Amino acid sequence: MPPTSAAVLSASVAMVSFQIGAAFAKQLLPVLGAPGTTALRLGLSALLLVAVQRPWRSVPSRTAWPWILAYGLSLGAMNAVFYVALGRIPLGIAVAIEFVGPLGVAVWASRRRIDYLWVALAAVGLALLLPIRSGAAALDPLGVACALLAGVGWALYIVFGQKAGRAHGPTAATWGLMVAAMLVVPLGVFDAGTRIVDPAILPFGVGVAIFSSALPYTLEMVALRRLSTKAFGTLMSFEPAIAAVAGAVLLHERLALLQWLAIAAIVAASVGAVKGERPERLTERADFAP
Repeated sequence: MPPTSAAVLSASVAMVSFQIGAAFAKQLLPVLGAPGTTALRLGLSALLLVAVQRPWRSVPSRTAWPWILAYGLSLGAMNAVFYVALGRIPLGIAVAIEFVGPLGVAVWASRRRIDYLWVALAAVGLALLLPIRSGAAALDPLGVACALLAGVGWALYIVFGQKAGRAHGPTAATWGLMVAAMLVVPLGVFDAGTRIVDPAILPFGVGVAIFSSALPYTLEMVALRRLSTKAFGTLMSFEPAIAAVAGAVLLHERLALLQWLAIAAIVAASVGAVKGERPERLTERADFAP
C-alpha cells in the first residue's frame, strides 16, 4: 500500500475508534466525573501501550524529549478539558466546536489558493453541523469554552505530534501518552477516589482506553509521520461527522437532513485536501516509515 494510502486509512480507522470510545466514555461521566474518566482512559491506555510496545527499548534522545513532553502535555490537557465539555454539551457539538483547532492548523499551513476552498467547504459543513439540537444559544457556556480549549489542545497535538513522531518514531505516541497519564491520573484519583478502581467500572474503562486512546493515537502517529500538517489537519474534518453519526447510533442523537448535507460537505473537503497533497512531500514522509 502506498504511504499516503496507509496514512489516510490509519487516520480514518483512528477517527472511528475515537468516537466510539467517546460515546462510551460519555456514559461514564455521571459515575466518575470528567477528571476520573480522563484519568481512567489515559492511565489504562498508557499501561496497554507500555505492555504491547515496551517503549524502554527505544528511549528518546535528548533532542526528541522536548517534542515528546510538549506532545504529552497537549494530549493530557486536550483530553481533560474535552471531557468537561462532553459532560455538558452533546458529542457532535463538542467535537464540531473542538475542530476549530485542526481547522486553524490547516489554514495556517496552507500554501495554495485551492486549499482555502477545501477549508471553507469544511467550515460551511461544520457550521451546518453545529445545531444537532435546537436552541444552540442554550448550550452550556462552560461546555462551549472547554470545547474551544480542547480545540487549542488539538492543534498543538497535531503540531507537536508530527515533530515528536519524526524525532523518535512510532513509539513517540507511547512516551507522549505516558507523559499525559502522569499529568491527569493524580487529578482523576483525587476527584473520583476509589470509584476509579470499582470492578464494575474497570471493564468499561478498558474499552474506552482501547477505543479512545491506545488504538487511535498509535494510528494517528502513523498518519502524522506521512502526511503534511495541512493534509492531516483538513483530513480531521471527518471527526465531527463521525462524532455526529456515533452520537446518533450510540447516544440516540437525531440528525436532520441539514446535518447529513454538512457531513457530505466535510467529506468532500477532506477528499479534496488529501488529493491535493504534493507527491514530493509524500516521498519525504516515506523516509520516516517504521
